[in-house]
Formats: sequence, C-alpha cells, structure tokens
Amino acid sequence: MELFKMILLALLVICAISVSFTKNLLTSVIILMSYSLIMSIIWALLMAPDLAITEAAVGAGVTSVLFFITLRKIHLIKGEEEANDESSESTQHH
Repeated sequence: MELFKMILLALLVICAISVSFTKNLLTSVIILMSYSLIMSIIWALLMAPDLAITEAAVGAGVTSVLFFITLRKIHLIKGEEEANDESSESTQHH
C-alpha cells in the first residue's frame, strides 16, 4: 500500500510540473483534471471521503467543464459546426 501511495504522489508531482510546461491549453486542462482525480484518490486513502468526493466533483468535474466551455468560447476548441464548415470548405476548394 505504501508503494501505491508513493506512485500516486509521484504522479501528482509529474502532473503539477507537466502542466506548467505544456503549451497546448486543452492538454493543460486534461492534465489538471488528472491531477484532481489523483488528489481525490489520495484523499480517499487518507480516510477523508468527504474531501475525496468534493475534489472529484469540483476539481475534476465542474472546473474542467468550465475550462472546456471557456476554451470553446475563445475558439481554441472547435465545435461540431465549425469542424463541419471547415471540412466542407476544404472539399469545395479541391
């Protein structure tokens, strides 16, 4: 069990470091979501189920959804309509 905890802590540090070096914002959000999921597992192992549930719901759930919506609003994530428009434009040009 101690080995599992050490692996989780190592993954937590890797997520924290890698999110700061990532250039792609979508990748950063996914790494942040992974960080929150790992942290919720750690809270569960520390016998704090209330914190584990809160971290999973807020950290990995709500916050990630808000980041995805924000990225889509600033057009860093393409919606289905935009992707279809681009594919139809590329076929028309050929």
